[in-house]
Amino acid sequence: MVPENFENTLQKATLAERLTKIAALFAGKKIVFSTSFGQEDQAITHAITSQKLAIEIFTLDTGRQFQESYELIDLTVKKLGFNLKTYFPQTAAVENLVETKGFNSFYTSVENRKECCFIRKIEPLNRALQGADVWITGLRAEQSDNRADMPMIEWDAQKNLYKINPLIDWSFETLEKYLAEYKIPQNPLHKKGFISIGCAPCTRAIAEGEHPRAGRWWWENSQKECGLHA
Repeated sequence: MVPENFENTLQKATLAERLTKIAALFAGKKIVFSTSFGQEDQAITHAITSQKLAIEIFTLDTGRQFQESYELIDLTVKKLGFNLKTYFPQTAAVENLVETKGFNSFYTSVENRKECCFIRKIEPLNRALQGADVWITGLRAEQSDNRADMPMIEWDAQKNLYKINPLIDWSFETLEKYLAEYKIPQNPLHKKGFISIGCAPCTRAIAEGEHPRAGRWWWENSQKECGLHA
């Protein structure tokens, strides 16, 4: 369905133009955008809402987020004026995890951490993507080594949809310039050294010179991924 040269066309376009072209190509299909309200996602949300594109915006609430993140969600929805769909983990699964392993089992092993991520993020994401034809994300190649070779457009055979990463080729400087130009709300934790913000117990500020993903699951020697984009 995607024309052979479509990705090349997108690479020459602005963010708003990229999303407009994506919406036009998949007109009549279900297009969804998953936001964690990070800086990348804030830029995409602004581009979607300012163009009034037919793209559904959703988020995952793990139940362990920073208070600053919840405040940013309310502020963003109010300022940009859009309907936000929120997906929560299954209550029974969370209750069972806490009952059998405690509230902070993720600190004890990579396997336990991934189990928590699955319950609180992966399973809700799978529900959110049911029936979707296109999944838009805020991934950038600079964010981690695991994302360096990701294309802008890929077919996700497991989820049976197109996954599109419209910011994959953006630098952090380009992102910062966009956010400043349009005065887009940002999480105040970014100014305190929190670059990649996830669940509160699993995120710390990073020092100057550290990798942007160093603050995620900092106690692990792992690929620093939860499985959302594996």
